[in-house]
Amino acid sequence: MLTVGQLARAGSTAKTIRYYEEVGVLPPAPRNGADYRQYSRVDVDRLLFIRRARALGLSLTDLKVLVGDLQAEKCAAMRPRLQVLVAEQLRLVQQRIGELQSLEHELAEIHQRLMTTGSRSPRTNGCGCLEATRE
Repeated sequence: MLTVGQLARAGSTAKTIRYYEEVGVLPPAPRNGADYRQYSRVDVDRLLFIRRARALGLSLTDLKVLVGDLQAEKCAAMRPRLQVLVAEQLRLVQQRIGELQSLEHELAEIHQRLMTTGSRSPRTNGCGCLEATRE
């Protein structure tokens, strides 16, 4: 059995582990006679799964459902849900990449324009340096 500090060595913090228990992503740990939480190897594996899923951008709400399946040892039932969640996360990331590429292009155009255009006559309504990139 492991303490919360020992479990945290799997790549988390004791505070995060307690939070995961509070929100239901990790089941409440049994306690020993001194009222210390006690964790097993199954809890280490579950924490590693949670960390990886969070790194992929899955929400705590989604993880509660998935971890419930892990607790009930229903890996086969979890796989289709995980596939849907990962596919949706992939779609969102691809969309964000597209948005960032558009922003990159716009910034590059503005930067180039700022570097190549000389001073212009003062504007009465403020600086137009960041107006549309097309002149």
